[in-house]
Amino acid sequence: MVTPTSAVASQRRGTRPPLRFTPGGLTFTVLALFLAVVWLIPLVWAVITSLKPESETTAVPVRWLPLEPTFAAYETVIARGDLQQWLLNSTVIATVVTALTLVTCVLAAYAFSKIPFPGRSWLFALFIAGILVPPQVLIIPLFDQMTFLGLIDTYTGIALPQVVAPIMIIILKRFFDAIPRDYEEAARLDGAGHLRILVNVVLPMSTPILAAVGIFTFVQAWNNFLWPFISATDPNLMTVPVGLGTVQGSYGILYAQNMAAAVLGALPLIVVFLLFQRQVVRGVTDAGLK
Repeated sequence: MVTPTSAVASQRRGTRPPLRFTPGGLTFTVLALFLAVVWLIPLVWAVITSLKPESETTAVPVRWLPLEPTFAAYETVIARGDLQQWLLNSTVIATVVTALTLVTCVLAAYAFSKIPFPGRSWLFALFIAGILVPPQVLIIPLFDQMTFLGLIDTYTGIALPQVVAPIMIIILKRFFDAIPRDYEEAARLDGAGHLRILVNVVLPMSTPILAAVGIFTFVQAWNNFLWPFISATDPNLMTVPVGLGTVQGSYGILYAQNMAAAVLGALPLIVVFLLFQRQVVRGVTDAGLK
């Protein structure tokens, strides 16, 4: 362990303090590395399989590395044209869901955190209870509602039922509660109302948590399979998860092509996370969600 005295002395000398691992810290590091490797194995296997000819994907004994690496699976998936439409659909739906979720959750969280109104505690308790309701229980009533509104087989019908996110309201409320009220009181002295305080005071101080909530919502909407599968019968409205499941059932088991489509379908999520990685980590840390 690095003692405070040695750390201060090292900073004064312009050098980094020496790293000393304790048995507990070393055990934790080794365990974290092991879990990281376990998590990466399926991803590495998917990429390697996508570079194999179809004949090698079912060969016995199983080989990790392909004898003849090829991008034929990627070329076939892209040439078929379905994946591009699935990516477009997933991007539109996930973006709309993320934007609407942020707007509604921010407004609700601010009201629960900063505005005292009758029944606030009871209403917030209902939101907390909403976390306990499995999404599968709501499939039938949601489908009936979307059918009544004529929104089946539309982007709106796929996106709207995914907007409700009680857990995001709780996360944002917890963050808003930690913002000192001195800033709000100073804004009120300048004649600001709740909307102006939210836009000019609270939101600029909440950028990390908003980025974290936005990324989590985007990823959840992108990976959602059940509701898009049920609410969209038009092949032109299929998302990436639904499309991958449909291709596997229609074209047979083509492992290389399935893995290639899965890798291409996951690339947007990887890019989004890499772009906002710092904001996500800050938001998770600031919200105390570790």
